Amino acid sequence: MNSPSELDCLQLGPLDHVAVAVRDIDTAAKRYSALGLRIGHREQVGDQGVEVAFLEADGTATLELVCPTSPDSPIVAFLDRRGESLHHICFRVEDIDAALAAARRAELRLIDDVPRAGAKGSRIAFIHPEVTGVLIELKQPA
Repeated sequence: MNSPSELDCLQLGPLDHVAVAVRDIDTAAKRYSALGLRIGHREQVGDQGVEVAFLEADGTATLELVCPTSPDSPIVAFLDRRGESLHHICFRVEDIDAALAAARRAELRLIDDVPRAGAKGSRIAFIHPEVTGVLIELKQPA
């Protein structure tokens, strides 16, 4: 099997965060705080029906807690199926439109054909978990 050329591959930047789906963000934040993680940014992302809280370990490792804020949030179905657990892994990209074009050229199954608004003013898109076994988020920071 030939490996894809660099032009056919999606070029990911550094790992941005790992996200965990939770039922109650305050309870989960307390549990992770007991491990030494510090709560940083917190906001509601209305388009996705979630509240997120970013926790930091040492300035380099970031954990995102994702909690549904409405019964029709996709996180509700995830929690019903899997319980509180790993939801996605997020990588930074410089240009999300170019990253999505590269993903299409590489024939990766996308959840988002166009970027959507994410936390902290970012632009995000998701790659379907059938590609790697884990949901992958692409994030172009604000």
